[in-house]
Amino acid sequence: MVRFIFEAFSKVVDLVVAFYLANPRLLLIIVVGAVFLFHYLHNVVQKPLLFSPNGPFRWFLCSNCSTISEKYWPTIWCYPTHLHTPLATILRGLLPELKYHREYIQTPDGGQISLDWYDPNGDGKRCQINHCTSQVHADSEKPIALFMPGVTGCSQAEYLKTFVPIAHQIGYRAVAINYRGMGNTELLTPRLYCGANDEDLRTALLHIRSSNPNAKIVATGISLGGIILSRYLISSGHDSLVDAAYLVSVVWNYLEVISNMEKGLNYQLNRFLTKSLIGIVQQHRDKFQNLPQYDLEAVQRCRTMREFDDAFTIRMFNYESTTEYYTACIPKGKMINIKKPTLCINAADDMFAPGEMLPIDEVEMNSFVAMLVTSRGGHIGFMDGFLPNLTHSYMERILEQYLTALIKLPDFRCDLTNSINTQNNYNQY
Repeated sequence: MVRFIFEAFSKVVDLVVAFYLANPRLLLIIVVGAVFLFHYLHNVVQKPLLFSPNGPFRWFLCSNCSTISEKYWPTIWCYPTHLHTPLATILRGLLPELKYHREYIQTPDGGQISLDWYDPNGDGKRCQINHCTSQVHADSEKPIALFMPGVTGCSQAEYLKTFVPIAHQIGYRAVAINYRGMGNTELLTPRLYCGANDEDLRTALLHIRSSNPNAKIVATGISLGGIILSRYLISSGHDSLVDAAYLVSVVWNYLEVISNMEKGLNYQLNRFLTKSLIGIVQQHRDKFQNLPQYDLEAVQRCRTMREFDDAFTIRMFNYESTTEYYTACIPKGKMINIKKPTLCINAADDMFAPGEMLPIDEVEMNSFVAMLVTSRGGHIGFMDGFLPNLTHSYMERILEQYLTALIKLPDFRCDLTNSINTQNNYNQY
């Protein structure tokens, strides 16, 4: 038996040597490919981790969101975070623009935000009057899916091109908020937006709720939108006008992340985002150029987000320093105050919010919150498959299953919240 094995092994070696002598480059490619494939299957493809206390919300997710229990197969040819993130942005950006009807909302300080209500059968024109209700609120009982874009995003942000149609197909009225000055929303006052202020979100929610008193509202916040939404959920607690939430690629510790963004490959992404922010200020230059607190030439010279926030953001929102501002943006340390069902999804390799910065300990102490952590996925990436299905990649499938499960509940404001409260009361004894 031993002799047979030895002879078979010798023949295999001879065949490999002969193949190498005839095709040295091809053999090298095969060996490297085999090693890479082994690495991908062993180290990259992983089942995501779900962090949440045992109880009704965790059971609800595990019973209704099958993707949570499956392995995540990030796109094999671009799974490293610094490749995955920009490619996902570029590819989703190729999707056609969405058709909306627009509703303008005045803020208490004289500013203006806008709500874009998805209308795939419309002409795509914007409503040019405030509180356009003829089509927007035709069915006040129908549940609403509110979407909040990232730092330089609007209702046409590439990730909303996939999220919004999914919510509509399930049966929600999908609406995206445009922050002040964004999405061709005229800037009426010298004030934009930031992650440490949720006043405009409160204004939007009060308006939506007053027009739809009986409708369920599920809010999705992406990146900066998730910071603002989490801030609102934390500060409003049980009184939140949002009935459930989905937070995607939220930066949970802004202070640490800003320092991380100034290192290595992250620096180039930092520069790109800074240029985009400078572009927003330049677009509304007339509103700021005569105000003494701003030096727009200094803003133009900024190379990093820290420099931009020091020259512009903290002066707009009256913070003494960037450290004070970044600290105010941090949801971490306050998660226990969220009192509405909230599902979060983060990738452990997110260059903005890497795994070691995630508030996992806090999540495991709050029965209203669950956090799904994938080993890969980058920042708002989460593509999967060799040829990714951009409209139904990993984060889209999670959203679809989550929204579908919620809409089936007769009243998830009571069904989920009351059962969680019952569980919490039971755990006290």
